[in-house]
Amino acid sequence: MTITYEYEGALYVNLTNRCNCNCEFCLRHGKKEGSIYTEDSLWLEREPTRQEALDSFLSRDVCSYREIVFCGYGEPTYRIDDIVWLVDQLKERFGDKLPPVRINTNGHANLIQGRDVVPDLKGRIDTLSISLNANTAAEYVALCHPVQGEAAYQAMLDFAKEAKDYVPHVVFTVVDKGTAPEEIEESRRIADSLGVKLRVRSYIDS
Repeated sequence: MTITYEYEGALYVNLTNRCNCNCEFCLRHGKKEGSIYTEDSLWLEREPTRQEALDSFLSRDVCSYREIVFCGYGEPTYRIDDIVWLVDQLKERFGDKLPPVRINTNGHANLIQGRDVVPDLKGRIDTLSISLNANTAAEYVALCHPVQGEAAYQAMLDFAKEAKDYVPHVVFTVVDKGTAPEEIEESRRIADSLGVKLRVRSYIDS
């Protein structure tokens, strides 16, 4: 079972395969060889306990990585309480030597948990990378198929807006798959209006 894994100098953490979305471009649909993201190694036969995840961390030279990233085949904020616990455990052990911590998320944590989790991120999470992916709620539903429907789009925007007051770096991402320049600019306008950054990610063919 792959709990932690290395990718481009960072240490990634795979806690769940659960997700409330079924995005058209998601790498979990593909089986292309040669990439950790398109092979079976990230499929969990069961979710690891928080202690198993901590043990996986401690089996590695944690402070040698440029970043710690909570990201796997699922939406990591299903395990937000465990993420908070893990970061606290690592900070207790490594202090200021601990690399920056990032969560790659769809921004639906508050919907998933049924409460406002954003204050829990303060002092623990350095970067939130939130998948924007569309400029309207209708486009978002057509592309990402969240189980909560169009409400998920506004929830994601609200999450980003609130998070910037608790997390130093909040970034929207969009996948560039032949996207028109004006669509990218509209995404940038949305990000600017909420006070967050925009990063355009290259599409990975799975």
